[in-house]
Formats: sequence, structure tokens, C-alpha cells
Amino acid sequence: MATINSTVISGSNAIPALEPLLAGKRQLLLVTDSNIVGLGAVTQIRNLLTNDGRHVALIDNVPAEPGHHDVSALLKNVQGLNVEMVIGIGGGSVLDVAKLLSVLCHPESPTLDAMLAGEKPLQRVASVLIPATAGTGSEATPNAILAIPEQNTKVGIISPVLLPDYVALLPELTTSMPAHIASSTGIDALCHLIECFTATVANPVSDNASLIGLRKLLNHIEISVNEPENLLAKLEMLWASYYGGVAINHAGTHLVHALSYPLGGRYHLPHGVANAILLAPCMKVIRPFVVDKFALVWDLLPDADSTLSAEEKSRALVEYFATLVKRLNLPDNLATLGVPSTDIPALADAALNVKRLMNNAPCEVSHEDIQAIYQTLFPELNTKGVNHE
Repeated sequence: MATINSTVISGSNAIPALEPLLAGKRQLLLVTDSNIVGLGAVTQIRNLLTNDGRHVALIDNVPAEPGHHDVSALLKNVQGLNVEMVIGIGGGSVLDVAKLLSVLCHPESPTLDAMLAGEKPLQRVASVLIPATAGTGSEATPNAILAIPEQNTKVGIISPVLLPDYVALLPELTTSMPAHIASSTGIDALCHLIECFTATVANPVSDNASLIGLRKLLNHIEISVNEPENLLAKLEMLWASYYGGVAINHAGTHLVHALSYPLGGRYHLPHGVANAILLAPCMKVIRPFVVDKFALVWDLLPDADSTLSAEEKSRALVEYFATLVKRLNLPDNLATLGVPSTDIPALADAALNVKRLMNNAPCEVSHEDIQAIYQTLFPELNTKGVNHE
């Protein structure tokens, strides 16, 4: 658990508020990707960065689901530069890479390979993180997730040093997100919030962050997707995502993310899509062990029926998650995404090895249980899944 000391700037038309953060900095590194760099709001930020003769080095080719080799290659772009501040603008992949580069640009930091081997960084240059999607909460976590293709999975580099000096939640940056991206990233934030709320390591701090974030998300996710110019809904989703990151910082995710990692590492499925497919099946498994907490979340839903018993609310919440994924037009099975059902045992092996997350699950989950969850995602197997009910 790390103390979050980041200063947060938020609101529409708040881009000029970034100017004071740059005082005294001459050499900046802007990290983004090809989908983001051309946005009008990003152009406005770039123009602000270059004021007063500041020099801005640009990395605009961060790949989706980056691996350790990608970060090593990107680092070569700034060798020889005395970078004083890293500004990351983008989704979770961009923000994670920006966090790593803020460490790797410091002359006394360990190498990336050393950090992957467990060495903790102690220093970084100044950093500003600006999410362009409302999902990962990376701006509020001490984590940077990298794909390890050789092992068909992902690993997390975790250190409080990765937390930024500043966070800017600017809804104008998220209005151009395609609906499927807004949907999948929103479900990613939902997974962070609900998993942290039900984790074995949940505590009053993470519970408070989770409930605040869940209220914002459940009341605004569909509006945010269906009304892309609704700046209030977009800002509420950015805050929901941020609170998801805060919750991760004080607790941790579990079953959905553990089973999602192999899908990203092996098949390069977008993280939010993999989480959306797994959300309801995994929540069905843990439901009997977290009935009271699920009942609390049910009461946050718009027009929730408060007359139901806690047991009924918990079951209704799992069904709500399943129908929400459908309403957001996200996939609900792996077969349509080209994943062969013959890989289920290997996927289960990889998921079970994500012990950092599996240990947070509120119930014991065996290799057989994990296979049964994956089997529910292949209609041709016609399985009833895990019978924890």
C-alpha cells in the first residue's frame, strides 16, 4: 500500500491549469500513441508544453499491451536527453509506459530488466499523467503492467515511486473515444472497483474508494458511451476510473484480472474486452462469499429495487453485470474472438500462476474451477460452469 501524494486537476476547460506545473522545467518528454496524438485537446496541451522555449521530445508510438522489449526500444528515443519531466497522455498502456520512463530517465535508476527481476526503483523524474480513457486508473496506482510474450502472460512492476506528481482528469480528451473503447475501458474500471471491494485484503480505505467509484460508474457508464459529448458523464467516469486506481492501491484485484492476464498475454485481447467477458462468470463464483457487499453495490444502481433481500440483491447484481456487458455491445464469449477451447487447461495454468491476484479472491478457487469458468465462455461446450451456488 502506497500513500497517494499526487495533486489532481480536473474539470472541463482545465488544460491551462497545467502551465504552473511546468515551472522551471526545460526538457520534457511527452508519451502518447498514434490514436491520441492528433486529438485537438492533445494539440492544445502540446502547444502549452512548448511555451517559454521548452523543448518537448515526443514518443507517440506506444503499442497496445506493450511488452518489456517495447519499453526498451522506446527508451532509446530519449538516450542522451536530460529529461526533467515526463507527461503521459493516453490509455493504461501509455500511462504505464510513461511511469516506467519517468523512472528509467533518472540517471540513478535500475534497468528495466533489474526491475522485472524484483529490484525496486527509488527515484524518478517529475511526472504528469493524463488519462485519455476512463478505465485503467493507472494514474492512481503504483503499478506498471507489461506483457511477457515468452510466458504468454503479463507481470506488474510495483513501486510507490511510480505514482505521479500530478494527475489531470480532462473530459475533453475522452469525447472522441469510439463506443467500444468507452465501453470496454469502463468495464475495466468496474472490475477494479468490484474486485477491490470484495478482495480478502479489502479495508475501510479501499471500501470507501470502491463505493464512491461504483456510484459514479454505475450511474454514468451508459450515458458516457451513448452521449460522447456529455462532459459531465465523461468527467464522472474519469473520477470512477481514478477511484478504481485508488482502490487498487489500497487493496487489489483478484479473479477477473487473474483470468484476464493470460488472454492478453497469449491472444493479445484488449484488456477491457477480456475483463468484460469474464466479469459475470467470475462474479457468479464469488457471489455466495460476498452477499452483503454485493447487496450494497446493488443499492447504488439507478432504480434499484431496495425491497429485495440481500441474497436476492446479490443474485440480481450478477445478472445486471451480464446484461450490462450485452447492452454495451461487448463480446460475452471467447469462441467469437478466435480463442480455441483446447487451450483451456493452459489458460488455467497461467491464471493460477498469477498468485499475487489469486490470493486476493474471497474464496478458494481450484484449477478445475478456473477451467470451468473458461468453459462457460465457449458456447459449444454447453457447460453449466462452476457450481459454488
